[in-house]
Amino acid sequence: MAARTTTPEKRPGFFSQLKTLYTFTQKEYRWLPFLLAGIVLLGIALGVLVGFLIPPLAAWSVILWGVTGLLAGILASMITMTRLSTTAMYKKIDGMPGATGHVLSSSLGRNWQASEAPIGVNPRTQEAVYRAIGRGGVVLIGEGNRSRLTRLVGEERSRVTRVAAGVPVTVLYVGHGDDEVPIAKLASTIKALPKKVDRSTMAAVIKRVSSVSQGLSSLPIPKGVDPTKMRSPRPR
Repeated sequence: MAARTTTPEKRPGFFSQLKTLYTFTQKEYRWLPFLLAGIVLLGIALGVLVGFLIPPLAAWSVILWGVTGLLAGILASMITMTRLSTTAMYKKIDGMPGATGHVLSSSLGRNWQASEAPIGVNPRTQEAVYRAIGRGGVVLIGEGNRSRLTRLVGEERSRVTRVAAGVPVTVLYVGHGDDEVPIAKLASTIKALPKKVDRSTMAAVIKRVSSVSQGLSSLPIPKGVDPTKMRSPRPR
């Protein structure tokens, strides 16, 4: 038997993460290097211009403002690249089974509880239902053919209503049709729900719903999205 090691797993460094982020985004946006270079050059140009306009005019003042513009340009380019990487990720996973679970587990924040695994799956057609619980109540999200999701969504809605009476239940469907939510707007749509549940009630609802869903914890993630590959890396 191999001996266990107590050495903590080495995490990628900042520049390694930055390189991964750039590579991931540049595959989707080939013009990314020109955009980033333009932002940096614009920052330098604005810094130098400010150095010329603000008295007293001196060489050190122009250089100082030029360096300031350089740093501001680098910061702006990193922010731009991070936002583009998020957009690229959504474009890649749009329409793929399992995309909903990936978004729920990575984008809702601490005010919502959701898992990457669905709470209901049609193993033959890959339709799936996911659940998020937060200050806005319980949200059920259907992924797949809407007509074939009716039974799965109905069963889960009845289960939630039975154990959490009075808590608002919202049903969303991921897609691009009428009354459907694009995957890129799913997290923001859920976060925008009005807060009708206090934190203590939210904790109680999570406990009650989890108690009746323990038998569903082994449901597989629909094949389609590999979370380790689809998650847009972010420099820490």
